Amino acid sequence: MEAQGKSSEDDDGGERGLLHSWRGYSYSVVPERLLLPRPVLQVALGAQHGVLLVEGGQVYTFGELPWKQTQSSQPAKPTLENALSGQRVVAVAAGSFHSGAVTEDGSVHMWGDNAAGQCGLSGLNCVPNPTPVALLEPSGAQSVPVLELACGEKHSLALSAQREVWAWGSGCQLGLNAAVFPVWKPQKVEQLAGRWVLQVACGASHSLALVRCVGPDGIQRPPVDKCNQCNQLLYTMTDKEDHVIISDGHYCPMGVEAREDPPAIQTLKTSPSEPILPSHSSSTSTPAAPTPDPTPDPEDSQKAGTTTAAHPPSDSDPPPSPKAAASTSSPKSSPYPGEQEVKEYLRKLSDASQTEAKMANGGLHALQTPSLGRGSSALNSLVASCATAVGERVASTYEALSLKRMMNFYLPSSRLEALGGAADGGAERVRREESVQAKKSSSTGDIHEEEAEGLRRRLSLPGLLSQGRYAVHLLSSSYGPLLSPRLLRKMGRSRTRAFALTPMGGGVPEDQEVFPTLQTEVWSWGNGEHGELGHGDNLDRLQPLCIKSLNKKEVIRVSAGAHHSIALTAQSQVYSWGSNLSGQLGHMDTPSTVPRLAKLSEGIRVWDASAGERHTLLLADGDCIQPIIYYSGQQVKEAGGEEEEVEEEVEEEDERPGGYTQQPVLLPFCMNLGFVSGVVAGGRRCVALSDRNVMGFISSLHELASAERKFYCKLCDIKSQVLRPLLELESLSSALGPVATELLQTLAGRFSLLSHLTGQHAASLTTNLRRGRDVSSLLMLEHASIFLDVYNDYCSTVGNFFVMGGFHALTKPSLDIFGKSPELLQRLSECSEENTATSDLLVALIYLPTQHLHEYGRLLLKLATCFEVSSGDYQKLQHSCSKFEALTLQLKRKRKEAEYTFHFWKSFPGKMTDSLRKPHRRLIYESSNKSLTVQNAGRFSVNWFILFNDSLVHAQGVAPCKNLFSTHHIFALATLWVEPTPEDESGLHGLKVITPEETLTLLASSSAEKTKWLRAINQAVDQALSGAGQDAGGSASKSDPPISRTASYTFYKDGRLKDATYEGRWLAGKPHGRGILKWPDRRIYTGSFKSGLEDGFGEFACPNKALSKDDLYQGYWKEGKMHGLGTYRYASGEVYDGSFQDGMRHGHGMLRSGKHNTSSPSVFIGQWLQDKKTGYGVFDDITKGEKYMGMWQDHQRQGTGVVVTQFGLYYEGAFKDNKMMGTGVLLSEDDTTYEGEFSDDWTLSGKGVLTMPNFDYLEGSFSGEWGSGLKVTGSYFKPNLFDAEKDKNRAVKLGRLSVRAEEKWRAVFEECWSQLGCETPGQGEHFKAWENIAVALTSRRQQIQDSPEILSRSHSKTLEGLEVIPQHEGPITIERYHSVRLYLLKACDTPLHPLGRLVETLVAVYRMTYVGVGANRRLLLQAVNEIKSYLCRIFQIVRFLFPDLPEEGGLIPEPTENLPDENQETSADTRTESPKPGRVVSSSALLLPVLLPRLYPPLFTLYALEKEKEDDMYWECVLRLNKQPDLALLAFLGVQQKFWPVSNPNSLPAPGEKQPVISSTKDACFASAVETLQQISTTFTPSDKLQVIQLTFEEITQEVQSLLKQDFLWSMDELFPVFLYVVLRARIRNLGSEVSLIEDLMDPCVQHGEHGIMFTTLKACYYQIQHEKVT
Repeated sequence: MEAQGKSSEDDDGGERGLLHSWRGYSYSVVPERLLLPRPVLQVALGAQHGVLLVEGGQVYTFGELPWKQTQSSQPAKPTLENALSGQRVVAVAAGSFHSGAVTEDGSVHMWGDNAAGQCGLSGLNCVPNPTPVALLEPSGAQSVPVLELACGEKHSLALSAQREVWAWGSGCQLGLNAAVFPVWKPQKVEQLAGRWVLQVACGASHSLALVRCVGPDGIQRPPVDKCNQCNQLLYTMTDKEDHVIISDGHYCPMGVEAREDPPAIQTLKTSPSEPILPSHSSSTSTPAAPTPDPTPDPEDSQKAGTTTAAHPPSDSDPPPSPKAAASTSSPKSSPYPGEQEVKEYLRKLSDASQTEAKMANGGLHALQTPSLGRGSSALNSLVASCATAVGERVASTYEALSLKRMMNFYLPSSRLEALGGAADGGAERVRREESVQAKKSSSTGDIHEEEAEGLRRRLSLPGLLSQGRYAVHLLSSSYGPLLSPRLLRKMGRSRTRAFALTPMGGGVPEDQEVFPTLQTEVWSWGNGEHGELGHGDNLDRLQPLCIKSLNKKEVIRVSAGAHHSIALTAQSQVYSWGSNLSGQLGHMDTPSTVPRLAKLSEGIRVWDASAGERHTLLLADGDCIQPIIYYSGQQVKEAGGEEEEVEEEVEEEDERPGGYTQQPVLLPFCMNLGFVSGVVAGGRRCVALSDRNVMGFISSLHELASAERKFYCKLCDIKSQVLRPLLELESLSSALGPVATELLQTLAGRFSLLSHLTGQHAASLTTNLRRGRDVSSLLMLEHASIFLDVYNDYCSTVGNFFVMGGFHALTKPSLDIFGKSPELLQRLSECSEENTATSDLLVALIYLPTQHLHEYGRLLLKLATCFEVSSGDYQKLQHSCSKFEALTLQLKRKRKEAEYTFHFWKSFPGKMTDSLRKPHRRLIYESSNKSLTVQNAGRFSVNWFILFNDSLVHAQGVAPCKNLFSTHHIFALATLWVEPTPEDESGLHGLKVITPEETLTLLASSSAEKTKWLRAINQAVDQALSGAGQDAGGSASKSDPPISRTASYTFYKDGRLKDATYEGRWLAGKPHGRGILKWPDRRIYTGSFKSGLEDGFGEFACPNKALSKDDLYQGYWKEGKMHGLGTYRYASGEVYDGSFQDGMRHGHGMLRSGKHNTSSPSVFIGQWLQDKKTGYGVFDDITKGEKYMGMWQDHQRQGTGVVVTQFGLYYEGAFKDNKMMGTGVLLSEDDTTYEGEFSDDWTLSGKGVLTMPNFDYLEGSFSGEWGSGLKVTGSYFKPNLFDAEKDKNRAVKLGRLSVRAEEKWRAVFEECWSQLGCETPGQGEHFKAWENIAVALTSRRQQIQDSPEILSRSHSKTLEGLEVIPQHEGPITIERYHSVRLYLLKACDTPLHPLGRLVETLVAVYRMTYVGVGANRRLLLQAVNEIKSYLCRIFQIVRFLFPDLPEEGGLIPEPTENLPDENQETSADTRTESPKPGRVVSSSALLLPVLLPRLYPPLFTLYALEKEKEDDMYWECVLRLNKQPDLALLAFLGVQQKFWPVSNPNSLPAPGEKQPVISSTKDACFASAVETLQQISTTFTPSDKLQVIQLTFEEITQEVQSLLKQDFLWSMDELFPVFLYVVLRARIRNLGSEVSLIEDLMDPCVQHGEHGIMFTTLKACYYQIQHEKVT
């Protein structure tokens, strides 16, 4: 126990844990104080000795200790157990003659008498000193840590950290089914395995366990589906026509599972909850009464007319709705099947009714009717079938049970469901009910609880019950299928929604771990001779068995005396059963074999109890804060001959009633003991532990716990005496109407939740008093939010019910129940005024719990004052206190708002109430005082404005009309903006109200009213937006609500948005920012908005009804229309990717047609004008195998164009109306050429010339389709061999009739210019262009940041580099020229940059044009010209961005000292231009490095096709000549001898000596030069290729120089053969294509320099090799 902050850390142990001991209860008794060096934490008492645990974990024993060898005859004073020194003990226990201790690490030590094996150490009769005892798992591997011990006369029990029970010693009270005693080794009690045991207790020869009903997730053991003894299935399922019966009526002959076999005949067994033990036959005529549940507490039953069954289970167990319950049965603990529940509740019905009938005359014994014979009446069979309909089997019926009564039990279910387990469980409380009402409520209540409980258990295999946050669970949906429709029909009236009133799983998320559970069961086993097992008989039990009548009683603690047992409930009641020879049960009712309530005066709340040999001690709350002690049981004589007297008393019990108490007696000296924190009884002795009240801390803790216990009892009273009867009323739903009925059920559910939380909290505070008494374990500090949320929810629900007039409507039903003078309500609601209206009493009563919050605040503050202000505890307490106080104020305000709203509705005119009155709606302000009108309203029009917490209502009407307000409009506050209009001379106090579809100008009657309305609306809007509803209330900030906000709205006016719903960001009444717009016809737009229109990036889906698929658009919008780049996927399967303008395809775009699953049958890429193909475009008709490249108009080919087919046909010429029409040129694969007139596709018509591949030609008039027979009228010419003119002409013609390169792809370039902010190319401000670039980069980058996976890391680095604008003004130096070049490389590398996008698009269209069918050699010229035009047009843009860059061919002066070149492309130029004083600027040098690598594959393919024949000749020659060894080849090529390398691998030649090359070597000469030249194929740009040629020359020169050992200058005659050799050995496959490419795209300024000469040499080599003849 930690020291208690300031209140106790400086005391010396004399203030805490003081020990007082006494015997008996007479007035002369004075407790003796045992002095110990440290505060006592725990006491355990045996028959004649005691064990004490003190702070610091030390253990003392006192009394008679015969097992200590040194024992003198005198009882010992407390002596320290040295054997335990060095161990920190956390718990102690004492049996009759032995003791046990548990240490911090969970190990067990035992000592004392061991004759029966109770110390768990074999071979010893007694154990003098504490000795370790191990609990080993059956595998024997690890020992099991223990939490607590309990010791009896001859046995011991341990509760393990896994919450399992272990036992050792002798007797049936072990629960082990052992054949031989003693059991020396601790063994697990298998019957309780899988259950979560909370506490164990040992009597002399019986055992008790307190078990939690449902384990939380994670602690659940796997469910068992077979009996672990007889291996039979525990569950059976029977499918009936309209329902399913799930039965767990398994009967185990071994008596392990405590269940009944389901009898087919209605017989009474010894105890229905018991298997019949072998020693008794089933006909034994034991009383029928003691069936566990229904046995009543006599006084209870007589006064209240109810059975014990009626002891309302509190809301501690989550009952499901009765619908669900219908198919199931009574309680069972834990997740896996224990007792049979299937028929429990029907038997209960019968027992209950029987009990009611007979209780008055003859009490319990009247119930001992002989068991009924087989099928004793038709009625019984009818009852049985009735039962089956609910999935139950009949356990027993009585003749007295009539069907009518049976039905009555079923009927109230839909009321009861709402109070599921909410009865109060208390004699005192039940007693006060009127008896008729009690019969009605309690018995039915119990049935439904039983049903619900059973269902919960049955269905609560692991994980089934989620623990939603304080959810009021509606189980009907999940368990619907289990419900028998037949039963529902019998209910005979409309079913209301079934609410489980009690929280599921405790109802708070941390509940299972943090708060003590109230859902418990008590299990007992062992010797039952005195009825101490509580099963209603005197039989022994070998196995643990659940005491059914204590289910639902919320037992939180059990204690066992020698032959009696007691259970303490959360509602501070004590149940006792067993031997009552000395009055130790606290009541004189018989039989005492079932738990009954001890008799205590009204208002005494017991919170600790302990049972001794023949007496019981109770610790209770009285009228003051200080606890009081009650004693019940035998008086112990003071005299020396005490023992003999006691013996006598036992025998002469009846003659000498004076020797014991008839009911618990208050011990007068208890007030002198201080604040008692616990009592212990054992043997004949009594002990109390108390604390002194230092600085008021202890008393404040006691006061807090006491207040909570009192409050819980109060809540249970309200639940059982007010809410339950109301909900059970037949006429409730007709009186309240469906809405209010549902609200009342919700309210009851929330009330139960609150009550349950209070019960758990009270239990935890009680535990804190018994154990720690410190602040740190106060759950309300750590988990204040749980309390606040529950109270907040509760108060909102009450407010909703209030607003809907619920309390008012309850007046009549209340009269039926409480009569005209509702004293009960007056007493419960603590209302002192006379003649208060019933509805007001109900309001006061239902709002009562909210006052308890203030009590929390007060007590926490009181606790805080015990600490120094600077301490952490003070801060904690103070903080929690302020939270509770703040909520108190808030709830008060909520209540006021609810009252104000209720009175408003009462006086509200017209029919609008029905449509406007909503449970959550609260009135804030209204203009009935004409404080607000509409500007320019008509003379007779009437306007009324009502401001609610969620909307502003504008009601309109005409004055003389009878029904004043004919129309009204509701403006949701989330989409309402209000601003004051500026005050002008006219003196009007105007407010401008803006909503998405209307703008109203309202006039206030005065400037004060204007301010008032303005503030009220703004505050309401602010709260509606923050989602606080009215919670924020007065604390609302004075600032205006944000003009920009997120809200949802459905448009109602005609127009584009009619009935569409928008959800997203708003700005001043218009959608603005991200949002989603949905139309009823399933059109959806998701994206950004601006001033109410789609603007920016967005996605749009539009359903296509004919194809039942959606059209999808993703892209940019402007002013509500598609505008900018986007992708449109049509439902037909077409996809358009490109530019839009005003919602139409406009600009450059690509359309793929055809189904998605095939490759598109056609693709168009090109220019669009107002949704039509117009301008230049390429159309690839994949099905026909044709590609058209040319001009379009209105979706048709019109103008000049080129068509190529997959069969090698080539046409260029005019098109009209989508056909080849006009002049054109047609070539076939074999070079047959026609030039002339066409009338249709491939159809010749008119004059023309047809030229054969051998240059013969026909000239004349042609008609017919190409390839299917032409009609010719004309002349045939065989040209002269010397007549080469025609030949020349024919070669020139191609390309003349096609679209000029600069006319192509204009839309692509225009888009780039417009992105830079220029209307037409080159027109605009270049600094604005830079701004546009920066904006484009950042906005797109932000867009991509949402999905970073799009960007690679290098890509995002590139972006970061581009966001810095380079220096773009001032003279261009070489250095700046380099930086421009690097910038362009980066810019063209990312499509987010306008230049990069341009390059990307150009690459796409280029590939689209020249790949596939477009790979036609005749297109080479156009392909090359197209690249040149790209260079020219991009260079224009670059010069616009860098205006100081010289134009094409201009010079940049070199700096005085040479800068090292950064890059090959340009260094080539530098060297060639070395004579000039600077560098030439060219588009190819700047831009080809960017463009060409991307366009290279299609371009080089065209070159390869064009040069195919020449390359084949060249390659044949290369292969032939390469068969030669080096020397032969050098000789053949005429290389001079002096250049032949010398190679002798064995010896170095002597100086001046030359050795010939070995004749057979191959590929050895000029190897490095050959390798260098081979790299020409791996480069892209002409300048790179020229660089390679230059390096090759340098390699050759170097080798020759090292050979000749001198400087050397080449002549062409010497150089050419050597270079030819290198070219041959390099074996470059498409050398002709490489040469042509360099020639076509070479920088013009290089042609005449050194590079030009080297290139000419390479070209000469190519031609030389082609024509080389090998001799």
